Amino acid sequence: MQPQSRYDIAHECTITNNNHQTTYMQIITTKKALREQVEACKQLGKTIGLVPTMGALHAGHASLVKKSVEDNKVTFVSVFVNPTQFNNKEDLEKYPRDLNRDAELLASLGVDFVFAPTPEEMYTKEEMDTTFSFDFGGLDLVMEGKMRPGHFNGVVQVVSKLFRLVEPDRAYFGEKDYQQLAVIRRMVEVMQFTDIQIIGCPIVREESGLALSSRNERLSAEEKQTAVNISHILFESRQLTKSQTVKQVESWVIEQINRVEGLTVEYYEIVDQTTLQPAEDFSHAIGCVTVYCGPVRLIDNIKY
Repeated sequence: MQPQSRYDIAHECTITNNNHQTTYMQIITTKKALREQVEACKQLGKTIGLVPTMGALHAGHASLVKKSVEDNKVTFVSVFVNPTQFNNKEDLEKYPRDLNRDAELLASLGVDFVFAPTPEEMYTKEEMDTTFSFDFGGLDLVMEGKMRPGHFNGVVQVVSKLFRLVEPDRAYFGEKDYQQLAVIRRMVEVMQFTDIQIIGCPIVREESGLALSSRNERLSAEEKQTAVNISHILFESRQLTKSQTVKQVESWVIEQINRVEGLTVEYYEIVDQTTLQPAEDFSHAIGCVTVYCGPVRLIDNIKY
């Protein structure tokens, strides 16, 4: 269950910045109230940006929000830990949640509306109990799809619902979840969300190079230092592309990461940036990795 927010649809979250300008933001918890706000924005001819999130927001999310606020008259952000995309119940239970903190950050960034429903508001019991069906065109058979069966079914299920509810002009997704972004682009094509522009935004990293992730909150200080090795090894692998094959670079990255005490590679695959099928060379390739740092599962990628 998500924690109860101290804000609700009848109570605006307000932030006053250093220039004494006040930002007003509403938190919406029902689909009915969400539709009312969307329809009001549409009637006024306002462009709408949507940033779907699962909360536990960090600077990576903030970069998506800032882009949406810059591009659109109105920005909606969803904060919803989606149960249908978790195939591990323990992972779902441990996923960090702090709606009050998230709301204060979003208000400070100029967000107009936050949609924070409960699972019961978002889904019927039948939807919760039935795996959502979708033709992924093979995108679900590699990497995350192979390791987390049903994960992308839940992603498409929730994002398609959000698209129908918010009818955004633009929707924003981070490139750290690169396979998810490819799945969303496929969904837009198959489900004919042709009026929605999908904006992919670059990975945001800490100064150390570690890719920002909500899961980083579960890392101890020592584990965080260990996890930095993931990005360092990925960056270093770029130097090998002129002298080694794709398979040799894959093997080198896996070996180097596994040598670091506390890190275990689940997979590292160098694939075509569009099809996500194994790359034959580095001309249009991206390397995607999943690594366990202790019990915490981290993902990252690097374009070649």
